[in-house]
Amino acid sequence: MIIIDEDRPSDSPFVERIWRAHSEGASRPFLSIAESRSELVVTRQHGKLTLTVRGPETKAMPLGNCPADYEWLGILLKPGAFLIPLPARVLVDAAVTLPHATSQSFWLGDSVWQFPDYDNADTFVARLVRDGLLRREPIVGETLQGHLKGPSLRSIQRRFRHSTGVTPSTARQIERARFATLLLRQGVSILDTLHQAGYFDQPHLNRSLKYFIGQTPAQILQQSQPEQLSYLYKTTLFS
Repeated sequence: MIIIDEDRPSDSPFVERIWRAHSEGASRPFLSIAESRSELVVTRQHGKLTLTVRGPETKAMPLGNCPADYEWLGILLKPGAFLIPLPARVLVDAAVTLPHATSQSFWLGDSVWQFPDYDNADTFVARLVRDGLLRREPIVGETLQGHLKGPSLRSIQRRFRHSTGVTPSTARQIERARFATLLLRQGVSILDTLHQAGYFDQPHLNRSLKYFIGQTPAQILQQSQPEQLSYLYKTTLFS
């Protein structure tokens, strides 16, 4: 199973959270749940490092059994933040592992980069920004906060999808499903979760969680399924 060792928010306007984890014990099926943000993940297996850029995931995806004796570092980007060489729109429901330069470095664009760790992840991100490899579309955050409306809505939606790979509606639906899942895992009743997360009725909640999370509300509440869900963090609903 995968154990989250620690996680933290970041001071960077480009990063949502930084986390690290490892796997141990008996192998369990792993279920990657929907996520509207892109992510950089460093994986260590038997001393070998790789860096994978993951795009947004628009639905729950079973990934087989969790591998044993792995370690991970995750840098979860803010909505609208993306790598110029690998924009989110080309990584929807996909991921790319970057080529090695040496055992301790990888290629990104035309440069060789050292693998980041949990302590220097913010410095790593700052270098990406300084070198022009990481950008953020400000219109995404403003849209999700409900600040942008009016006759230019279609243009806003195009820019939103261009930088994130998903529509504003899809991003809100994913965030709502993740929020509802957190409530249920905290022991909040299905009825209270329905109201707090803003679903119309229980069938609406059931359909949403089954699609985006891969489990029904009852299964999440009772933790009755063998699958381990991917990383969940404290979140708030988009406007």
